Amino acid sequence: MLTSTTGNTSARTTSTDASATSPASATTAGKSTKIILDLDTGIDDTLALSYILASPEAELIGVTGTYGNVVVDHGLANDLRLLAMYGREDIPVFRGIDHPSTASSFEVPPDSAIFHGSNGTGDAQIPAETTRQPQEQSSVDFMIESARKYPKGELVIVPTGALTSVAAALEQAPDIVDKVRIVLMGGSLTQPGNMNPFTEANISQDPEAANALFHTAADITMVGLDVTTQVLMTREDTRALRETGTQVGTFLADMTDYYISISEQEDGDNYQGGCNLHDPLAAAVALDPSLVTTFATNLMVETDGPQRGRTIGDPSRILQTPKPTKVALEVDADRFTKRFMDRLLTLARSSK
Repeated sequence: MLTSTTGNTSARTTSTDASATSPASATTAGKSTKIILDLDTGIDDTLALSYILASPEAELIGVTGTYGNVVVDHGLANDLRLLAMYGREDIPVFRGIDHPSTASSFEVPPDSAIFHGSNGTGDAQIPAETTRQPQEQSSVDFMIESARKYPKGELVIVPTGALTSVAAALEQAPDIVDKVRIVLMGGSLTQPGNMNPFTEANISQDPEAANALFHTAADITMVGLDVTTQVLMTREDTRALRETGTQVGTFLADMTDYYISISEQEDGDNYQGGCNLHDPLAAAVALDPSLVTTFATNLMVETDGPQRGRTIGDPSRILQTPKPTKVALEVDADRFTKRFMDRLLTLARSSK
């Protein structure tokens, strides 16, 4: 059955969201949510990272790099510079597996290069430099160590690219499966794919890893195209960022204007007036599951044939309970987009 939630659906211009507080303020309502972001740092990954850094109820304990929008080394370089830009070089960065589980290498797909630019940030230059390097520990080992360190329910892993590293962590350490919550951006159950009629981009990078992950007993929420295509960032939003007058605001505006322009160019008649906030929505749901309505099911990913990469219910487990995977099918778009912009603007104004 659908798990239904309700929330404020006021327009973005009405600032009534009590959670949109200063990113520097500490959360007072209990413990913060420990977050690991597993990023293939393109444009919407950058926005997801920004959202988490701007969220007082989140504690980002690490950024792990995967492949997809960019190769791993390029994504890691972006992560390190973005954290330097935000003055958060205390947050460690870890290198993940750099190729699919069934391949020996990886090349960025042409569509990813089009949508995210040659540097992953829409050819906008991150206004910061750093000499910092990724940690020697691998992302897989860091995920395992973190899952064992924190009590059940405190840690959420948020993969926004290929699922190779996350699946490898659960395979190597089965004891962490019931301790960690995973909120992933990827897949689609009710909408066409964005790579072909069946396949969403992140799942398409490593269908075998995604299928293996969905066959675990882990607490997984799939935030896919069913809901991420319903949340937009517009040129009005980027104009507000630019008007902050800060380097960070200008960078975020330049980067996202590129994404909006490419969306308009590539989406054609399906263009909805802005760019989709795929990864930021997954990050937001990791902190506030009430933003979406979910359907519990046992998922599988097609790994052969013309529908390779398709996410769909598993007929062999249709009667199996419990069903640990929840698919987001509805979203409180107004509440999310307002909160997203409130936090992004607060972060931009408080930065250089």
